[in-house]
This record gives sequence, structure tokens and C-alpha cells, in this order.
Amino acid sequence: MTCDYLDLALPDIAAMQPYQPGKPIEELERELGISDIIKLASNENAMGPSTKVLDHLSTLSELSRYPDGNGFALKQSLARHHDLDPSLLTLGNGSNDILEFVARIFVTNKHQVIYSKYAFAIYSLITQTIGAEGVETPAKDWGYDLEAIQAALTEKTRLIYIADPNNPTGTCLDTDKLKQFMDALSDNIIVLLDQAYYEYALGQAYSNCIEWVEEYPNLVVSRTFSKACGLAGLRVGYSVSHPNIVDLMNRIRQPFNVNSLALTAAEVALSDKEHIQKSIEFNQTGMRQLIAGLDSMDISYIPSRANFVCIDLQQPSMNIFNQLLKEGVITRPLGDYDMPNHLRVTVGLKEENERFLSALSRVMEKS
Repeated sequence: MTCDYLDLALPDIAAMQPYQPGKPIEELERELGISDIIKLASNENAMGPSTKVLDHLSTLSELSRYPDGNGFALKQSLARHHDLDPSLLTLGNGSNDILEFVARIFVTNKHQVIYSKYAFAIYSLITQTIGAEGVETPAKDWGYDLEAIQAALTEKTRLIYIADPNNPTGTCLDTDKLKQFMDALSDNIIVLLDQAYYEYALGQAYSNCIEWVEEYPNLVVSRTFSKACGLAGLRVGYSVSHPNIVDLMNRIRQPFNVNSLALTAAEVALSDKEHIQKSIEFNQTGMRQLIAGLDSMDISYIPSRANFVCIDLQQPSMNIFNQLLKEGVITRPLGDYDMPNHLRVTVGLKEENERFLSALSRVMEKS
């Protein structure tokens, strides 16, 4: 090869490090030659999708046809679910689609994008892709510090990413403080409120904030079907925002960005309120199980309002991560988040949680 394609690439792209997803089970089986592996690394819903979704998908036959590019039926269902006008909705190939749409519309290389330390890695990656200046504000109690964000605002600030609950730490913002923050913010600064885990966090001074969109036209609230609905493999998300922002997002999104299976599955999943409630209760039970086990081992953790818990091992987590892999348990080390001693663990099935806790106990005794 005579051409260095890194030199041909845009400098901001060439300088990026790709997002590292959780290690898949199949890869670990090949690497270590073991089976019966459990994966608690990617914040998936261990309950899986509703049986109604699975039954409905088995009846689909017209897969040779393109999906409805406007997602009419799903938007109508979402509009009824949230009691809002369909004109406020945008559909995405996962909520990550929405995160990128907003940045591509409003941000140039002359602007700043603000996000917190210990926040979802995709925010900084999107910012780098556009060539904008990323401003990482200090965290407070492992979560967003709204006062620090307010202090970081400049004339160049165009977009603020806020994850609530936050990934990877599981922290939540107080609704009243977030409302005060929005009240004080200039209308020409877009806030993308990423609520991928909102079903798990409802209550306790937490609001879904969708009803705020009418009051704050600069607010975009994103959601996903990947978590409580158990549809991570189908990649479907959505946002609620002012119709003018919806119009702009529809100008840049791919014509068929959400596939037919995802559209149909999401519509059925939304209607199965019993399954969503069971997912929430399942998560609460599993979280109590994990916390009780960690407490018994005197291992500290960040209190979480999501479907995962971030634990502090008081030592470099990569060694513990690798030892757990040998036990057939996949977790997520957080060195890439500047949290070298922390490990993120997804709530799993009861027996998976038990196996993780037993494996962690054995590994910690050796460390």
C-alpha cells in the first residue's frame, strides 16, 4: 500500500479512538476456550423483549419492502403514550442517532459542546467528529454539576449533552435544579437530555421532562427502546423536541433509518405496559441483590438509578476484569472514563447476579 489513508482522512477523525463496546460472549469463548459465559457489561435488559413482541415479529412477511420512512404508526403510538402531538417526535436508529443529528445540525468547528466528566463516551466522540471544541466540566458526586456547566458557558457554546440517569455512573439530577438550570439558559444553546434509562429512575425527585419541551424550545429529550423494552438488538430510539428542530432532523436523517422489524417491535413493546412494569420491578429486585452482595463484601459502589451499578474496587479494575473473564463473567472496566478503579456491572438474571457475586468474591480474595 503506497497511500497513507490516515493522512487523507479529516484530522479530527484520524485523531479519534473508536468507541469500545462490551466484549461479546462469542469472542470470549474463542479467546479462552470456555463456555457458559454470562455478559453483564452492556446494560441490556436480561428479561429480554415482551413475548408479544416476539410473537408479532414471527408473523412479519413483507421484508422485501422498505420500511415506512416516516414511522407513522410508531409515532402515533408514542404520541398517545406521552399525550403529545406527533409533530414533536423524531425516530432514530437507536437514540444515538438523535445524539448525532442534533450535533450535526447545530454545531460547527467554531462552536463548543459541553458534557460532564464521567458521562457517556459518545458525546465526546460526536464532538470530535464535527471538529468542535469539547468542554468537559467537573463532576459532582460522580454526576453532573449544573453549576459547573453554567460557569463553563461562553459565546461559543452551542450544545450541552446531559445524561439523566448518567451512564456509566447511574446518578440522577434533581428535577427542580434541572428546571432552574433550563430557566437560566439562553435559548440559542441546545440541551440534549439523554434519558435512555428513565423508566428505571421514575420517582424520587425525577421527572421525564418531556412535558418541558413546550416551555423550552431549545430542549431535546431522547429515549430508547433498548433498555426497559429489551430491544437493544433492533436499534430504535426517539426524541421529543420543538417542531422546528424535528423538521431539521428530518432533513438530515437517512430516509429509512429505522428498519421494519424495529418499527413494529417498538410499537408492540410500547403497548405491553405489563412487560415494562415487570422489567422495572425485575431491575429493582436485581439491584437489591447486587447491592446486598457488595455490602457483604464491603465493596463500595455509586448509588444507581439505572440498570447497572458502578463499583469501586480500590485497585486497578483491569486485573479484576480479566480474572472475572476467566470465570466466564463479562463486566465493563471504566479506565476509558478516567475511572481506573471502577467496574460497571449490569443487573442480570438472579442466577447471573449470584454467579457474578461469587466470582467477584473469589477474585477479590486472591487480589
